[in-house]
Amino acid sequence: MIELRRLNNETFILNALMIEQIQSFPDTTITLINGKKVVVKDTEQEVAELIEKFYRKIGLQQSIYKAGEVKNE
Repeated sequence: MIELRRLNNETFILNALMIEQIQSFPDTTITLINGKKVVVKDTEQEVAELIEKFYRKIGLQQSIYKAGEVKNE
């Protein structure tokens, strides 16, 4: 779970495992796997960093690397 900010600065928690895509239009728009879109104040890079931190916390990041993904550093 990651904490994000709506455009009105209200915070909410989003299940990062439900994220399919992140884009900037210029507002950051997150598309979930169910097709729902969420617009947030956080930048695309900030959201990506929060997701990566969450994946590391639950041990998913290491599983992805072991499955053959290239680690970006």
